[in-house]
Amino acid sequence: MAKKNVRDLELKGKKVLIRVDFNVPMKDGVITNDNRIVAALPTIKYILEQGGRVVAFSHLGKVKTEEDKLTKSLKPVAERLAELLGQDVTFVAETRGEALEAAVNALNDSEIMLFENTRFEKGETKNDPELGKYWASLGDVFVNDAFGTAHRAHASNKGIASHLGAAAGFLMQKEIDFIGGVVEAPERPLVAILGGAKVSDKIGVINNLIEKADKILIGGGMMFTFMKAQGKEIGKSLLEEDKVELAKELMDKAAAKGVELILPVDALVSKEFSNEAPFTTVSVDAIPADEMGLDVGAETVKLFASKLEGAKTVVWNGPMGVFEMSNFAGGTIGVCESIANLENATTIIGGGDSAAAAIQLGFAEKFTHISTGGGASLEYLEGKVLPGIESIDNK
Repeated sequence: MAKKNVRDLELKGKKVLIRVDFNVPMKDGVITNDNRIVAALPTIKYILEQGGRVVAFSHLGKVKTEEDKLTKSLKPVAERLAELLGQDVTFVAETRGEALEAAVNALNDSEIMLFENTRFEKGETKNDPELGKYWASLGDVFVNDAFGTAHRAHASNKGIASHLGAAAGFLMQKEIDFIGGVVEAPERPLVAILGGAKVSDKIGVINNLIEKADKILIGGGMMFTFMKAQGKEIGKSLLEEDKVELAKELMDKAAAKGVELILPVDALVSKEFSNEAPFTTVSVDAIPADEMGLDVGAETVKLFASKLEGAKTVVWNGPMGVFEMSNFAGGTIGVCESIANLENATTIIGGGDSAAAAIQLGFAEKFTHISTGGGASLEYLEGKVLPGIESIDNK
């Protein structure tokens, strides 16, 4: 069912509540990466151009104590947003009360304000009905553009939507179109590439994609649990002992469904988990007992590239090795290049470390879509219903 989006709303003169994801990394009060602010600009600019009065709000980090509030204010975000928009952004250091209400009422058409971190309210993460109702009372319409929190039922998404209804912003709409598209009706062949450390983090995703994909390529630390399930010796490599049986079941399920499940053929191994330690490349059938696998090898990168040929939809989630260490980043870089250079394919990165890798490596422009939500995109790929998306009105 198609969801209502911001273009479906009458915005001129309206107080437009917009839930954005400004949960940006900060060090000593300085934003170290403003990608999430930049990603929200198209929706904000559209509302301002249409004469809407923007009331923006977001969470920032985890707020457990009063001390946390000292380092988790959105004030630096308001300043950066003003620079990016090229216009004033009023910042209100409150989450409720007269000062906030007065600031909202003082807005003119095409003006914008940002209020303080939603998690300064204890009721935010509990979806406190009174808080959702209060925030809803500040606006005329509600736009949800925060996919990063779509997997959480909070007062600032589901709570407000239960009183005002909701429309998707452009960023949220892209996530519904692309990540939702993989889950609902992908163009085939669909190839999924899954990496990362643990099978346990990806069980639901693998299970769901076995129902949808034509091929699933597995790398990262979790490949060793699958290799153990095949009876291979994996030395001191990362192993989830309690998931070996499950890995075997997943391989059997894939085979029964006619889905190719492809594992690496070589690995970079070392005696230590360190970028300084010597390392070698070995076949996965010859991992020394006293060494650990820290990346996939060049032959695996070639194998995966060959398996990607002709794919119409590719979804990638999780690095192929310990890519934070330069010696063990080659597998992730190689796979990233292979996907980026595909022609006539919809290429999607499901957030998290793979998104960071693609951006860091300079490949962001070559992907069709890079998801802005780590946990949210994983749960969406698992086929779960996300409260933030479910609470957006159908067209």
